[in-house]
Amino acid sequence: MKGFMYPRTDTGKSSILPPTPWHYSGELITFEYRVDPAEVAALLPEGMELADEDPGAIAFIWADWQSCSDSFEELLDPIRCQYKEAFVVIRCKYQGKTYSRCAYIWVDKDYAILRGQHQGYPKKLGSIHQTRVFALGKATPRLEKGGKFGCTLAAYDRRLAEGRFEITAEAEKPGFVNGHPMLHNRWMPAIEGNGTDSLNEVVTMSGFDGQMGRCFKGNIDFSLFDSPVEELTRLKPKEIIGGYWHEVCTSWKAGTTLARNNL
Repeated sequence: MKGFMYPRTDTGKSSILPPTPWHYSGELITFEYRVDPAEVAALLPEGMELADEDPGAIAFIWADWQSCSDSFEELLDPIRCQYKEAFVVIRCKYQGKTYSRCAYIWVDKDYAILRGQHQGYPKKLGSIHQTRVFALGKATPRLEKGGKFGCTLAAYDRRLAEGRFEITAEAEKPGFVNGHPMLHNRWMPAIEGNGTDSLNEVVTMSGFDGQMGRCFKGNIDFSLFDSPVEELTRLKPKEIIGGYWHEVCTSWKAGTTLARNNL
């Protein structure tokens, strides 16, 4: 049976995901702020610790992506390559090294959800929007001081987060929270439903051929909202660090397993 992920068939044509490498180009809006470090610690599994420096720092990121496989055929079928996501990044220390870690994430396409499951991102379905940039006309912000952007996240018909960003100046990089290799868990509960896992791994990964495009910093206005099935309001800001808009590209092929628990 062929296919990177299910469904696998004799041809592999029906697989929801093509083989790696996967290539990404996108525009991101990042809000960095601080919460009580105890709330970050509560999101860390056994064996992981708070980062030594600024342990309560968090990044809430909106991303408008275009992605494809090595065949590039998805670019000619845009519904298969365009998606949006919003995610929360924290930092942690594992085996003496500092990592970035995705604590929560929502996407709007099924292939992006499954791709996240493969990588250890805890992806869920959501409705994500952010202001786009165009070269001409009045219906676009300018990439200059005073340019204004909005972004929203909703799931199960409930608004979870919203923010506004206004450019104040150019920046060299979009903050520091999401600047390390990613550290994730890959979990799958056993089919017996007895509380054990059939998959329990700690993995790390980073991309290749990455580039940073234009980058701007600015002021942010940011709000989180209650939901009966989410916990985001535990991460309400205590102190704002700043906001960023930037262009980025990267490619991804494989990660590394750091721990595989015997089950």
